[in-house]
Amino acid sequence: MEHTKRQPRKLGWRFVLPAVVLAVIISGLVRSLWLDVYYIPSASMEPIFREGDRILVSRTDFQAEPVGRGDIVVFDGRGSFAPLNSGQGPVLDFLGGVGHWVGLSGGENTYIKRVIGLPGDHVACCDAGGKLTVNGQQVAEPYLYAGDAPSEQKFSVTVAPGRLWLMGDHRSMSADSRSLLGAPGGGMVPLERVIGRPIQIIWPLDRFTAVARPAVATTTTAKNGQ
Repeated sequence: MEHTKRQPRKLGWRFVLPAVVLAVIISGLVRSLWLDVYYIPSASMEPIFREGDRILVSRTDFQAEPVGRGDIVVFDGRGSFAPLNSGQGPVLDFLGGVGHWVGLSGGENTYIKRVIGLPGDHVACCDAGGKLTVNGQQVAEPYLYAGDAPSEQKFSVTVAPGRLWLMGDHRSMSADSRSLLGAPGGGMVPLERVIGRPIQIIWPLDRFTAVARPAVATTTTAKNGQ
């Protein structure tokens, strides 16, 4: 009678461990070059994104077509929205990095806002009709949170070369370029700090949906201050 012999369990780990390492390497390459997952930590981009949403971000969309007015961007805020040396120490930075990796927390220096002004644009709020204007034209903002004004804070700025003027859709809950007018750089974010564009809400599942990119910025010519 022939007897079968059970293979030692340790033999299985010889295949499992390399597979896990390979999966981590592939995941790292994908997330560094093409796609990444981010956590929405606040209500500043409601109604399109809610606190606790997990979003898939494309790192390549803006390579094919440059950043435009109305685009939503995920960006590294160091040097503009956050201090360059804003790390909390190696342990907390590591834990924060792990949290971001699995989509449980937002990156410490990573933000998400909407592009309102491009380099050279003159952005102001508000005109006699209570509207935000770009280069003298009123901006139609259908994405604004219901009941919010375009801005309770008045401002008039010209966007510096190579930088962006960014604002949240939930204006009354958003700390954005307006909040940093007196800071170095005036709250304007360098284009090279843009990480990518959100393309999909992946969690929670009942909010699983694609995020469309606006075709063009929507503006209407201001007439008689209206």
